[in-house]
Amino acid sequence: MPAPEGFDYDVRGGEVVVTHHGKRATVLRGNAAARFLADVEDGDDEQELMARVTGNYRRGNERTAKDHPRNRGR
Repeated sequence: MPAPEGFDYDVRGGEVVVTHHGKRATVLRGNAAARFLADVEDGDDEQELMARVTGNYRRGNERTAKDHPRNRGR
């Protein structure tokens, strides 16, 4: 699976706005925003972190999983 790319974030007041290719993907507030900013300061990979908080980290294998014999007919 390729590494996530195209994510960016902006801190606005107490909110963290995460965008993907210029479109707003999610807004983090309160504890979630504080946790995100702490993880960024700790040196975590920002692209993977933003993909995780937006729920966009699973992309890439759904098509092959759909065609697996166990999942046919669902």
